[in-house]
Amino acid sequence: MEQPEGWTWQDRAEGSIRRGTALDPNVERVDGIRAFPTAYLPERLLITQDDDNGAHDREINTLHEAAGAFGWQLIIDEPEQRRGLTADIPWFVRARLITPDEPARGESPVAPDAWRVLQRARRISRSPMPRTSLEHVLSIDPVGLNPFTRTNPFTRTNPFTRTNPADPRGAGGSEDYLQPGRGARQPVSWLGPAPLRSPAPRNGRRAVVAVLDTGCGVHEWLPDDIVTRRVELDGVPLGLTDDADPERYPDLYGQLDGEIDAVAGHGTFIAGLIRQTAPDADILSIRVAGALGVVDESTFLNALAQVVELLRRHRENPRTGHPIDVLNLSLGYYHETPADGLFSLTLNALLTRARELGCVVVCSAGNDAIDRPSFPASLWAWPGADNGIPRDDHAPLLSVGALNPSARSVALFSNVGPWVRVYAPGAAVVSTSPAFMGGEQASSRADFDGLHRETLDPDDYRGGFAVWSGTSFAAPYVAGRIAAQLGTVPPAGVRADAAADAVKKVLEGLPTPAARN
Repeated sequence: MEQPEGWTWQDRAEGSIRRGTALDPNVERVDGIRAFPTAYLPERLLITQDDDNGAHDREINTLHEAAGAFGWQLIIDEPEQRRGLTADIPWFVRARLITPDEPARGESPVAPDAWRVLQRARRISRSPMPRTSLEHVLSIDPVGLNPFTRTNPFTRTNPFTRTNPADPRGAGGSEDYLQPGRGARQPVSWLGPAPLRSPAPRNGRRAVVAVLDTGCGVHEWLPDDIVTRRVELDGVPLGLTDDADPERYPDLYGQLDGEIDAVAGHGTFIAGLIRQTAPDADILSIRVAGALGVVDESTFLNALAQVVELLRRHRENPRTGHPIDVLNLSLGYYHETPADGLFSLTLNALLTRARELGCVVVCSAGNDAIDRPSFPASLWAWPGADNGIPRDDHAPLLSVGALNPSARSVALFSNVGPWVRVYAPGAAVVSTSPAFMGGEQASSRADFDGLHRETLDPDDYRGGFAVWSGTSFAAPYVAGRIAAQLGTVPPAGVRADAAADAVKKVLEGLPTPAARN
């Protein structure tokens, strides 16, 4: 399969390194702090900035003391990426833990561990250190993602321990969706016309859906006058712009086995769903994740902050910034301390600011078949919530689970719980795909009379369409429906109450899964 020019084994090896470490809640326990497993970067901490500089400085000083107790040093990175953001856009600083060249006092484990430092700082300060958080690893998680990039890395201890991986009983449970014809990604033929797009409105503008994902590939349904693939803030492009683009190159990392990367084409598939549900909407595509489908929290927060700044500028002056009416986030992670406001405040503050500006936020619930709240999907005042988030009158945040094709039952892989606000089609849905060609072959070929004849090639996507499953695809279904409901938008954007009215009408029209008998 095609590779970027100059791509070498070093690139494949470096890019395939697993991101993050599994948190052990039993390490460095602190009374009153109940922690749960998550995936995080052990050498980094994120510190939310706010107006209380005194408290902010005290937390940093406590972190220095806690790091020193282990013989580590805490380095505060200069917030260079803050450039271009106004003061009312929530922000953070990143702290790095390093082992000094010379032996220092304390326990001095070989590798720094941000969790131990954060817990020790809480013990020293006798406070929860609300501004400080681990740096988590977010994942774009369609059904079928490889076992080392799932948002919940604790569902299996080791997927390769089976003595005979060819289980004659076939797949069971959520893995049933991984089978061809049962919802796994596979080529499909589209027989109907392309979604019909109306002429540009004379008064007002088209609704805009922003997608932070793997980018958007080339497809006849997704030309440049519908999808904006490059946007800048003060001359600097948003998101990733390197050659390791999973919407252009289907097999960047892993073994040279010809297998298409798990999230290759993910963003294109999402854009196609928005195109189907909101033909008149425009799409803003920003790439935040590569072919492994993972993104460091600081990278995601930086891109999100820039998106909110573009939105703020446009609301202030429609000739600047970029219009955004709906934000689709088909990615997520699980926080180790999700209750009582002990989570990453920057993410919640950024999404709240976007909603204050009238932008509806739509998040996928996750595909781990659990009821544990995922982030950012659970960052709203859901019934029985213990996250400390108050109700507000801003544009809504919607968490979306997946329905089976019947629309009568929830997909078994979908996360559930009171924090999942709505369910939408997300299993075995059809949408756009880049013209990928994988290494698998048709099982039989028999040319005749000059005709190339063969059985179905399971990873030949040159027809441009695919079937796929995941809450990743239920979210853009809802996002597109909301954009369509908004219709023609005033040049400066809709008010929060108008956005809430549009959401209410969309929710009333969505299918309701049948209750259990």
